[in-house]
Parts: sequence; structure tokens; C-alpha cells
Amino acid sequence: MADNNVIRIKPYNYIHVLDNNTNVTRVEVGPQTFTRQDHEKVVGGPEPMIIIPPRNYCIIANPVTRDEKGRIVTDSNGQVKYRHGDEEIRFEQDPFPLYPGEKLFGKVTPLQVVAANTALKVKCIRDFTDENKIVRKAGDEWLFESGTYIPRIEVQVVEIVKSVIIKPDQALKLRAKKQFVDKQGKERKAGEEYLYSQSGSYIAAVEEEVLDTLTAYILTAQRALHLRATRTFVDVFGKTRKAGEEWLVTSKDAETHIIDIFEQLVGEVKLTTLNNRQYCVVLDPWRDGKQLLGQKELRKGELMFFLQPGERLEPYPNPSGIQSVYVLSEEEALLLRAKENFADEREKLVRNISTHKVEVTLLLLRKKYWIPSLHIS
Repeated sequence: MADNNVIRIKPYNYIHVLDNNTNVTRVEVGPQTFTRQDHEKVVGGPEPMIIIPPRNYCIIANPVTRDEKGRIVTDSNGQVKYRHGDEEIRFEQDPFPLYPGEKLFGKVTPLQVVAANTALKVKCIRDFTDENKIVRKAGDEWLFESGTYIPRIEVQVVEIVKSVIIKPDQALKLRAKKQFVDKQGKERKAGEEYLYSQSGSYIAAVEEEVLDTLTAYILTAQRALHLRATRTFVDVFGKTRKAGEEWLVTSKDAETHIIDIFEQLVGEVKLTTLNNRQYCVVLDPWRDGKQLLGQKELRKGELMFFLQPGERLEPYPNPSGIQSVYVLSEEEALLLRAKENFADEREKLVRNISTHKVEVTLLLLRKKYWIPSLHIS
């Protein structure tokens, strides 16, 4: 076509014509019949114009320079000025030709629609101010959630982020990558770990990462959790826990419990049950919020209780710790010896450690069963 003097340019087509006198290349668009002069040379085309349908876009490399009114800027010789090395995104518009030096980067592409419960993680590659008057600096990252994403040359799409579904009695364990204010309005420091337990979908911010999904423990009348504090904090029940402190969470506190960031699960504690013919001796018992180390406590059935942290059952004579009462017939009696000095409330007497309790025989003969005291063997 470049050797013909007459070129018929179809509608929505164009050619590039070089004027050898001025060494300037211009664009001729159709429909027209172009007659080439002796000092002219067709250097490109005919080529179809670029057509961008609705909700599509394309990227033009080395775009022409335009003034405030959108007119193409030329130099004194009539040569079009270009922004070499730059790119420009063009959206739906009338068909247009490419000027000499302009190139179509890739192809015409549909706009990306961000589905529900997903987001685009984008990164700023050069400074700019967005449509909301927010100044973005190179290296900044943020999320674009739900809707049609309008691309920008200054912004690069990093990845598609999917939401995490939080079911009832579940929580996300999160860690802050840097200092920021989370979706709950709380300021987080870099490296801080925390929980998010609101049911529904959750998309982690670019400043945080999801470590794990935690499931709550179900607490029943027969099951409790033994917890230990890894550092001083205030738990979900509003109680201040000191580092190293241990405690129980039972069904009286909550129906379910999610292990907090500063809580460590020591184990599960089962309910201890005594019937009316059983008893046990608890070593190092808790009383009035304090643990009485080295002391013992006798507990008689019928009774149900959880062993508090540090408490244990005396395993003698039954290894399980739950002892049966002595059942006496009419012809039986027990010979007892005091292990330490104590006041015998049953007979209003003071027993010395060397006293044999032989005189209790007549009393025991009148009883059907007997539960020993802590001070009697």
C-alpha cells in the first residue's frame, strides 16, 4: 500500500504519513481517499482504530501529551509531543487512532469486578492523590472491596484476597504487621496478637495477617478448663490475671470459651462426684481465694466439685483418691489412733497424738457407718 499514490482509507481506519520535507509524521483517518504527494511516504497502515467497549479499558504506552482542554500538544515544527516511557489508561470513548510512537500495551480488557467477600490488594508504585483527596505514597498498600475496580497507572494489583468465614463460637487469631488502627477502632502495635470473634465474613487488612482459626471449648456441668496466664492481662470476664496465675473456667462462667491470646490451656478438669457413702481428702486446698499449701481438707458426700489448680486428692488408701466410708455391723468396732492433737467435735474431747481412742467403741457400735477425721488413723 505504501507504493500506491492513491490510498482508500475505510471508516475507523488510519494511516501514518511521513512528510520528508519536514520529517514529521502525521495521522490520516478514514473514511477518505488519500493521494500521496511525491515528498510524502506512508509509513504505517491502514490499521483499524482502537475501539473500547463500555466497561473496558486499554493501556497506551508512550502516550501523546494533551493540554488542560484535552487537545494534543505539538512543537514548533508540528511534531506531536509524547510522554516517553510513561503509560496511560483509556476507558470507553469514540474509536481513536494511535499516533506514531504510541503503542497498545496488551489488549482491550474488561474492567475487573470484585465479588462479594473478596477484595483486591493494591500497591502504590508512584505518589499521587486519589479521588477522595487521600495522598498515596509509593509503597503504600490498601484493599479495594466489592465493586468495579477502576485501574490507575500509579496503582498495581498485587493479589485477590478472599474473606474468612467466622462461624459462631469461632474466632480469628490475628497479628499486626505494623502499627495501625483495626476495624474495631483499636490501635495495634507491630507484632501484637489479638482475637476477632464477630461472626460473619472477615477480610484481613493489609496491616495484619491471619494466624489461625480458633474454636471455642464447650463447657458442661462435668467439664471445666484449667488455664494459665502467660502475662498479666484482663480476661473476657473482666478479671485481672497475673502472669503465671492458674484458674478454672466452668459452665457457671460461660457456656463456651475461646482460649485468649494470653491464656494457655493446661488441661481439662472432670467433675469429682461423691455419693453419701464416700469421702476424700484434698491436699493443698483453696479457701477464700487462697491456696493453703501443706494443709488438708476433708470433703464428704453427697458432693460434686472441680479440683482447683494445685489441689489433688490424697491417694491413700485408695489410689483414685475417693474413699468409701467404714460400714460397721453390731458386732464390729474400730480402734483409732490420733495422728496429731485435735479437738474431737463428735465427742467433745481433746485427743493427744499418743491417745488410743478405745473409748469410742461404744459410740461406734451404735452407728451404721463411720467417716474418719483428718487427724485420726
